[in-house]
Amino acid sequence: MKITVINGSPRKGNSLCAINTFVDAAKGHEFDIINADGLNISPCRGCGACGCTAGCVADDDSNAIVDRIIAADMIVFVTPVYWWGMTAQLKTVVDKCYCKGVYMKGKAIGTIVVGGADTSDPEYRLIREQFECIAKYLNLEYRFALDFFESGLDDLANDEAAIAVIRETAASLA
Repeated sequence: MKITVINGSPRKGNSLCAINTFVDAAKGHEFDIINADGLNISPCRGCGACGCTAGCVADDDSNAIVDRIIAADMIVFVTPVYWWGMTAQLKTVVDKCYCKGVYMKGKAIGTIVVGGADTSDPEYRLIREQFECIAKYLNLEYRFALDFFESGLDDLANDEAAIAVIRETAASLA
């Protein structure tokens, strides 16, 4: 299976640790890692020129990135929590997927979210529900939603239980 992982974090901490752990444990799969922070992607203007099939009219990285995403069998969205939501970097990539959204139908997705509050906090539910809505709209199979409370920049690397959950989830992918 070809899995595209979109890293929404601008830092090299818990999200990157989660990605590296996931990739290491998902043996036999092909990976494409997209770091949203390094992209030149303008916000969606809602112009409608794409018609959800033709690609974005913006002269930036949008079409190349969206093509990489739709080439995947599964998309894993990884983000720290910023103000009760995904990062702006990840949200910009997600928004641009609209330009070829019809080609995403039927794919599998998963989310890994790391925040500085207990996982019972609404911020995790809000992010998960947004991806649930996207999945329902595009007929995507939402395979997993992993949420972790790690307040320090490198706390996930030292959380053996969390690392085990990521490894088990990745290893279980068919």
